[in-house]
Amino acid sequence: MIRYIMKRLATALPLLLLVSFVTFMLNELSPADPVRSVLHEQGVPVITEELLASTRAELGLDRPFLVRYLDWLLSCLRLDFGASYVSGKPVWSLLAPAFANTFKLTISSGAAIIALSILLGVLCARREGSWTDRLVRGITFLLASMPSYWLAALLVWYFAVHLDWLPTSGLDGYSSYVLPVLVITVAYAGIYFRMVRSSVLSNMNEDYVLYGRASGLPERKIAAHIVRNSLQVAISVFGMAIPILLGSTVVVENLFAWPGLGSLSIKAILSRDFPVIQAYVLVLAAAFVLFNALADIINAALNPKLRKEL
Repeated sequence: MIRYIMKRLATALPLLLLVSFVTFMLNELSPADPVRSVLHEQGVPVITEELLASTRAELGLDRPFLVRYLDWLLSCLRLDFGASYVSGKPVWSLLAPAFANTFKLTISSGAAIIALSILLGVLCARREGSWTDRLVRGITFLLASMPSYWLAALLVWYFAVHLDWLPTSGLDGYSSYVLPVLVITVAYAGIYFRMVRSSVLSNMNEDYVLYGRASGLPERKIAAHIVRNSLQVAISVFGMAIPILLGSTVVVENLFAWPGLGSLSIKAILSRDFPVIQAYVLVLAAAFVLFNALADIINAALNPKLRKEL
């Protein structure tokens, strides 16, 4: 198993290097001059060529591209993403608290999505074709099709304004998690529960279920085997759910004024703060690669046959 883990992590390294290179190129591919953007954000009234040249040298943008990339890559390995063009603060000092807040929201939402998806998926698969199955699928399809901003507005109006039970925005205690987590869970649970349901139904038709019943095994043990084998497919899906949620909380965070990566990235994009944007993209891309590798490792632990495929 350790050998498989080492091989799987080794295959992720080239992808991470490619992602880092593409991320760094964002600065070069942008049609806007980052130096001019920095001076605009600093409120400089008159921008001269001499000022542009001196600022470019100060930011290190006058050096060759590959030299800047290698320096940036080595710095990123030490969690040093440079300094913000706008505030002058270290990017990590801005990124770390925002990432922590987004990660808390993501883990809370991910746990709710996984628990609800497994519960509803197994329930509907065991009662395939019944009114319970049709009702749950209909309700989840309706809720998943609602735009997040519209659902968030309804929840804020009812629970925060009408009932005055929950805060409307910001991060102030556990009550602040309720509405954002509810919006994210409603948006994604309806998608993932269908995958769990489909996987359970597929396993219910496998030969080992027929042989188990023919051998007189208790239905409870057979159901446990079905759920375990079904989760091997679901783990890959759930493993990618965390980085997907990390990157898709932009709308929810801005709706609820959540001090996370989504709010930080929008501010950085509007002010063309390239070091912050690059760090944000790199962190999300690394999360996708690493969580995908983690899902494969967990699947290999559950199914020894997968260890031979790498």
